[in-house]
Parts: sequence; C-alpha cells; structure tokens
Amino acid sequence: MLTRRVFMRGGAMVMAGMGAAPAWLVCAADGAGGKRKILVAIFQRGAADGLNVVVPFAEKRYYELRPTIGIPAPSSASGANGAIDLDGRFALNPALQPLKALWDKQQLAIVEATGSPDPTRSHFDAQDQMESGTPGKTSSDGWLNRALSPAGPDTSPVRAIAVGAQLPRTMRGARSAVAVNDQQLLQSGGPDTSILESMYAKSGDQPLARTGNDAFAALKIIRSIVQQPNAPLPGGPSSPQYAQGGELGRSLQQIARLIKADVGVEAAFAEIGGWDHHGNENPQLSNLLRQFGTALAAFSQDMGDKMADIVVVTMSEFGRTAQENGNGGTDHGHGDVMMVLGGAVRGGKVYGKWPGLEKEQLFEGRDLAVTTDYRDVLGELVSGHLGQTNLGQVFPGYRSGESLGLLRT
Repeated sequence: MLTRRVFMRGGAMVMAGMGAAPAWLVCAADGAGGKRKILVAIFQRGAADGLNVVVPFAEKRYYELRPTIGIPAPSSASGANGAIDLDGRFALNPALQPLKALWDKQQLAIVEATGSPDPTRSHFDAQDQMESGTPGKTSSDGWLNRALSPAGPDTSPVRAIAVGAQLPRTMRGARSAVAVNDQQLLQSGGPDTSILESMYAKSGDQPLARTGNDAFAALKIIRSIVQQPNAPLPGGPSSPQYAQGGELGRSLQQIARLIKADVGVEAAFAEIGGWDHHGNENPQLSNLLRQFGTALAAFSQDMGDKMADIVVVTMSEFGRTAQENGNGGTDHGHGDVMMVLGGAVRGGKVYGKWPGLEKEQLFEGRDLAVTTDYRDVLGELVSGHLGQTNLGQVFPGYRSGESLGLLRT
C-alpha cells in the first residue's frame, strides 16, 4: 500500500513531509554568493556521561563520587591521561583533544547542566520527547522540521537532510526532508527508479505523487553530486581523517559534501550511538569520544570559511548518575552537557549555571541537576541562526528563559 510517507527500503533515502511543492531549483548561486545559514544537530544516543565528557575537575566532590572512573585533573603529573583545562574549573576529556583547537579559536562553546525538565530515565521516551521538542509527551513531528520556514518555489529538495536508516523524529513533519543511508547507492548511482516514479505519477493521489516526485528529485540531485570528485576544501581533511571519526565521521562527510555542493542545505542531522555505559565505562567512553571529537574537528576543517554560516549542536537524551556504580560505570541520570560550535558561536566559554555536586544539590540526591532547559539552547540557535523567531511554533507551549548569548551579534 502506498502511503504519504515514502520508504525506499532498497535505496538510500526516506522522504517525509507534505509542504508546498518546490520547483526543484538547485540554488547554487544562493549558496555560493549568499549567506545561507545551516544548522547541524547531532544526537548522542544512549545518554552520554557529561561529567566525564567535560570534567568539573575543580570540584573535590567529583572525585569523591568517582574514585575509580574520575578523569585526572589537568597537571604535568597527569600527562596525556589528564583532562584538558578549559577555564580553571572545567576540562575536556583527554580523548577530545581534537576539539581544543576550536575552543582556542573561540568556535566551541560548552553548555553545562542542560537537559529536559521531564525526569524520565527511559532512553526511548527521553529521545522521542527531546526530538519532538515537547518534554513529557511525544509529537508526531520534530523541532528541527518545525524550525524550517514553509517551502517556496525555489526550495531545494535537499534543504533538510539526515544520515541514517530512516528519517529521525527530529526531522519529521510538514517540511520535506530526506534521509540518506546506503553508501553503496551513493557511490554507484543506485538502481533504476523509473518504475517507482511511474507508479507514483499514476497513483491518482496528487499529494502522494508530489511527495514521490520530491523524493526522486532529491535522489537525482544527490547522485549528480556524488558522481563528481569529492575534493576537500584547501586545508580540509582527507577521507581517512573522517574515517577515524567512525560512524559520525562518515555521516558528517556526507553532510559536508552536500554543503560544499551548494545545493541549498539548511538543516542536517546525524547521530552516534553507544553511550550507555553501565560498566567498564572509561575505555569505552574514551574510544567513543575520540571518534566524536575527530569527526567534529574534521567537519569544521573541511568546511573552512563556510563554518561562518554553520552552527553544530550536540545533545543526548539525559546524563548519568553523579556517583559511579560497582561495575566501573554509571547509570541513567538527569543533567548533561551540550556543545555548540561554528564561526558564529561565541566560543571559548562554559555557559549555564553550575548546580554543584553536593548531596543536597543533586537532582533526587543522585544526578546532576538541570539548570538550562535544552530548548533554551536550541531555541537560541533556531532564532538567532536560522531566523525562525516564532519559537512557540518550534517548541509548543514553551517560554524560553534568559538568553545565554551563544551567538555573535
């Protein structure tokens, strides 16, 4: 049965959304000569341990709660195993060394004690709610889809793109979006879609036919791009550098390729899983953070001057317990950390109100408290970068707090 949402299971993309039909113009001139703003959202699925990602090393209580998994404070004695000092209070996990250069260039900002006001510790509920932008409940569409302006006659069919097996909830909704997954299809050009195109054209359902045509148009644009040599920008990373970034590196390389082609990308989504470390956390986290930091640094380097118009934001569904468990790991928690990077970011600074780690300061006596709603961070980027000022549409029923000042004015 054909439905309004198109799933090309043997191919590389999923198309969703019933927005106004675009004219399928590839706006290369707009991308090259204008100042198209792009927001890239990265989801760390599994609940990242923010306290060992960005270490509050100046707080004695941190090491009391984590006697075996606490990251050593920056010092000459700690050497390469020690955290990387940022401001005398917080430090990067040593595996995030590739991000220190972005911090020094003031293109990386840290937002501490972020998260959802909903107390759930269910991965599935928390992820769905965060992607919906509606804590405490799940909506059928996502905040990033709602953040986009309505489609016009010159809207690109690849304005919103996700890398993955299916379209994430973040990008589902009334605006058209595509999900790209199959590397083999991207490299080879993929199967002949003429039969499927004919089926959609003859379906008798005009909205369905339009959606199908949108998907095929996007697919053709992507094919035309990947058939061209993928030369990095001057000083950009090579494919092996992206490869060292693992799953996320490969995803960001695909996103970078579309952005460099100036085909009208406005929003992009990528994800990296594996953050649920209930035991033997440190070696697993170190390996994952090494990929995470390498991927972000490679993307920033690859984009070069284009980073002036790109903002990347990272998030996870919730943090982890302040105290380590008996298995050298941590359990599901509450408050976490977000990162924001880009040329427009007022970086080199840790944002957010730090709640402390004393027993009475912890959420329910066990977790880092949330002092900055994640929607405050996203809302500031949506309004200040994408230009969507109707935040009530993006985050229904939510009133943003005081501005953090993450972006340069």
